[in-house]
Amino acid sequence: MTNLNLKPLFVALLSGMALVLGGCQSLNHKPDDSLYQQLGERAGIANVVEDLLYLIVDDERINRQFKGMDVAQFHHNLTDQLCELSGGPCTYTGREMRELHSHMTITNTQFNALAENLILAMEQNDIPTGAQNRLIKQLLPLYPDIRNL
Repeated sequence: MTNLNLKPLFVALLSGMALVLGGCQSLNHKPDDSLYQQLGERAGIANVVEDLLYLIVDDERINRQFKGMDVAQFHHNLTDQLCELSGGPCTYTGREMRELHSHMTITNTQFNALAENLILAMEQNDIPTGAQNRLIKQLLPLYPDIRNL
């Protein structure tokens, strides 16, 4: 009688079952839109973006980067992007971040200034600090493409 080691087969079988069950569970899982709700849904996000635009215009550290832009298009695209990133039903259809920022030489100071202004705009709209932090966390992966690192 041969001595079969069934442990690797058993582990592989259990792993396969976990993947199948996990996949089925994800099909029935509703996306988390609590951040979207805390931001005030699309209308609340649009208000934050509008206030952000006013802050950008007044901020000497970054306003020249936005000179000549289509304000209405920027407002629409950023609202869609924040809506999508927060779990809302929007779809961002603007250009990719790397392509959009490729001609800009954005410094860390400028990047941080925009983040600071976004936080100020959220505070002006009474967005809870926890929701502000969650949104910033969603935006952090975009940093290398915006800074073109």
